[in-house]
Amino acid sequence: MKIVLDTNVLVSGLIHPFGPPGEIVRMVSSGVLEICHDSRVLSEYREVLLRPRFGFEKKDVDALLEQIKFTGHVVAGEVLSRPLPDPDDEVFLEIALAAKIKYLVTGNIKHFPVSTRQKVQVVSPAQFLEIYRSL
Repeated sequence: MKIVLDTNVLVSGLIHPFGPPGEIVRMVSSGVLEICHDSRVLSEYREVLLRPRFGFEKKDVDALLEQIKFTGHVVAGEVLSRPLPDPDDEVFLEIALAAKIKYLVTGNIKHFPVSTRQKVQVVSPAQFLEIYRSL
């Protein structure tokens, strides 16, 4: 299944591997979930994961990003017709819309007002897992 994964879920899943974000990261690592991305997303993932406060090793970050590139899908995002409250989140919705992805998984649902989502379902990690398990 293809999804768009906000950076906050990736970071949270690596820090707390036993909660819903951690389960989603494991599903990505095992190939069950495929992340749609572009160079902006990969760049943000790298920049955030390499922040000293998280303590992730560069080689581990590089390996994870290579795996995401290998198993994921590069998508050219579409410019949004309405801006989001946080411009840094726009890339995730742009990719979801361009790829016609059903689920954008984020820890910041409020950053994606319903009026901007079109047909994309913006869900929390726990909501996504509940939906996934019911399929």
